[in-house]
Amino acid sequence: MITILILLVAIAILGWGFVRARSFGKLGILAWLQSAVLMLPWLLFFSLFAAGIYLNLAGALLLIVVSASIYIFLGRQLRIAAQDPALAEKFAAMAAQKSAASQPVATQSPTESIETPDAPDGSSAIVSSSLTDAATIPAEDLQAMRSIFGVDTFFSTESIPYGNGMIFKGNLRGDAAIVRDRLAASLATSLGDRYRLFLVQDPTEKRPVVIILPSVDDPAPTSIAQWILAAGLAVATIATCLETAGLLQGFDFFGEPSRWRETTSIALGILTILAAHESAHRVLAQRHQVRLSPPFFIPTWQIGSFGAITRIQSWLKDRSVLFDIAFAGPAASGIVSVVMLLWGLLLSHQGSLFQLRSEYFQGSILVAALARIVLGDQLQQPFVGIHPLVMVGWLGLVVTAINLLPAGQLDGGRIVQAIYGRNVARVTTIATLIVLGLAALVNPLAIYWAIVILFLQRDLERPALNELTEPDDTRAALALLALFLMAATLLPLTPSLAGRLGIGG
Repeated sequence: MITILILLVAIAILGWGFVRARSFGKLGILAWLQSAVLMLPWLLFFSLFAAGIYLNLAGALLLIVVSASIYIFLGRQLRIAAQDPALAEKFAAMAAQKSAASQPVATQSPTESIETPDAPDGSSAIVSSSLTDAATIPAEDLQAMRSIFGVDTFFSTESIPYGNGMIFKGNLRGDAAIVRDRLAASLATSLGDRYRLFLVQDPTEKRPVVIILPSVDDPAPTSIAQWILAAGLAVATIATCLETAGLLQGFDFFGEPSRWRETTSIALGILTILAAHESAHRVLAQRHQVRLSPPFFIPTWQIGSFGAITRIQSWLKDRSVLFDIAFAGPAASGIVSVVMLLWGLLLSHQGSLFQLRSEYFQGSILVAALARIVLGDQLQQPFVGIHPLVMVGWLGLVVTAINLLPAGQLDGGRIVQAIYGRNVARVTTIATLIVLGLAALVNPLAIYWAIVILFLQRDLERPALNELTEPDDTRAALALLALFLMAATLLPLTPSLAGRLGIGG
């Protein structure tokens, strides 16, 4: 039932995407088809799996190859269509019309609020637009700010003082990304690097507004004390990975440290997955010229580590940059984990180091599916001999899936915020905490992670400099795929489905 529910939700989201894509004509449909092609192999695989039909490894790889080939073909067709001047002009006009506000500015009420990106703790703040304190901006700076607006970019109709900055209401006259870049360039020409310009949406009127804040409010760099804390947590994580490796082999590493050689290979496997995750974040951050804090690892002796908390310490250009940085980590660690898991399954035999009860494979839909493909009828035996790489890959998938939970500043929360916006991200954060609370009734690790989110990661990421331009459909499809695989990793098989598939003695 759970698997079927996940499939129905995925199909519903694809249907919603098709409705949105239709309004953009041929270009929109081609972009949507790319998203659908990325999802269809997984939907087909898990649909057959839920029906008790499983593909072998060759069949699963064939699905992926066919999907990739069709995706590349559609990409070429999309580029060809985009070169059609008439079609491209029509698409650009529709996109501009979607982002522009066509109604006149409404009279501002005393209770209206605008979400701004300058809260001291790095989260966004809701600032009442009825503030009457005068801005501390010098008169010449304020005049320069007002001079950057025009009828061909953003036609400002109202300005609201806010602390050391200003909020400008008006009408957006063009593509959000182009307008924001032009305004920011004009502001930099007039006032140098002393101010930052944001193009965001007024949550009350659902209209674009411009916010200009002083650069002294930029995110603070990592302090020496924070570097020391990060280093201490990294050392603790190495220790807990060694302890996890010992527990998997039936002994306490902290009680018998002389057996450290027996734990090294498994601990290194877990640390490799963590390193791949954090390295991918940093590669994409460097590509987008974004500064990240050091990773603050969360050690735990059950699975080695829950991953790391990494703060973004630069203003992001747009929501696509937020997606790229957030998605890169889980993508890298997920790929490494799956490769280790499959490699381990291929190396497994009855004489392998670990003798695992076959019922344990029922704990994850994704792991059970991959194990059924590779091991086949061996899963019907009471015990299954598995290579240590299976355990390492499985732990890596769990850590990756936990970080993909759609909450706050977790990778999953940032992905949801990037693709679906801040309002949806708030809802999913609350929903995730509720689900974790319920899951804690059967798994104590859930309440531990809920506490981590509640106290350390519950706030959304800072708004980007351009909050209006949405990521493309390819990123939206990858987000859906990541969340789908997260659920498939963490959700268990139902006993009836496990029985039909022959998983468990």
